[in-house]
Amino acid sequence: MLRCYDSATALIPASHQPALVLEFARSQGVDGADVLTGTGWSALEDSATLKPAQYLRLLANTQRALGGDEFAFALGRQLLPGHFGAASHALLQAPSLRRTLELLAKHASRLSPLLVPHFRVEDGMAMLVWTDACGLGAQRSFVVHMQMAALVAMCHWRANQRLPWTFCFNRTAPRNTAQLEVNLGTRLRFGCQVDALLISADWLDQPWPFAGETHGPAASRASERAAEQECLPRSFLGSHYEHLLAHAQCMPTLEDTAQHFGMSPATFKRRLAQEGTHYQAELDQVRSHVALRLMYFRGYDNDAVAQHLGYYDAANFRRSFKRWTGLTPSLFRDALGRFSALPLA
Repeated sequence: MLRCYDSATALIPASHQPALVLEFARSQGVDGADVLTGTGWSALEDSATLKPAQYLRLLANTQRALGGDEFAFALGRQLLPGHFGAASHALLQAPSLRRTLELLAKHASRLSPLLVPHFRVEDGMAMLVWTDACGLGAQRSFVVHMQMAALVAMCHWRANQRLPWTFCFNRTAPRNTAQLEVNLGTRLRFGCQVDALLISADWLDQPWPFAGETHGPAASRASERAAEQECLPRSFLGSHYEHLLAHAQCMPTLEDTAQHFGMSPATFKRRLAQEGTHYQAELDQVRSHVALRLMYFRGYDNDAVAQHLGYYDAANFRRSFKRWTGLTPSLFRDALGRFSALPLA
């Protein structure tokens, strides 16, 4: 059976992200006992290991106590590279943006335990797509803002300048985007059907300033080996997403996927249900992400996308696409045209 964690797996050291949240709340005059309510964690237990569900409850309590959404960005700016053991050391010593994104994705269990980053490069554009590591429910937007702010702040520090990220959101635009513009940047795109960061691939291999002066390649490799030796489990939902993505042209059945994860179909369905999802929803998410990528980066028409995803005809694909996104492919392409006309780098 593959080693995976879910919302009920004790994985997150209390001295890592949870301690940062508690410290931040106290710095804002919030009683620590209030933010710990219902988490099952006592601040006196420094060696405790929290479940993602407990960490989410801690975040929800703190957000409620502070009021407003600014907390997500303020906390995010403190998260990376963090003091989370070998993975943080490896991230700190990464020589470039490419290696930074690769390490963030590789060690997401330690560095981003609630949201899984999936890194890929296509047609001159680097993409970091975020999917749930566990069932986030109504807290998803908060966690997306938090993790985006974390990456943006860290890269600003390492590059010694603000990088020209484009921020894609799987939701409609808010009435006022000022908070997002101040905390993230002005390149905001809504209704994208995916939460992602985009940047020109030209930035990937530019060395971080001063990286060679303080950390040599040998030290960087040693940190990466130490991070790998931790052998942390990967997110169940994130691993499921990657498995489906790898078989996008011939999607496996639920039974085949359950076998891949070393479970019975009944157990596999139960694990998904515990995270607030089901197999068809996860399948639809992957298919929609692949379809969007093929339309945007490769300019595929309906017939080509349908063939790539294993549909018998374009009509069947069009019906599925509207079910996934709420839009017909033609309407989405109109939106893509407006999106493409805006600068991405």
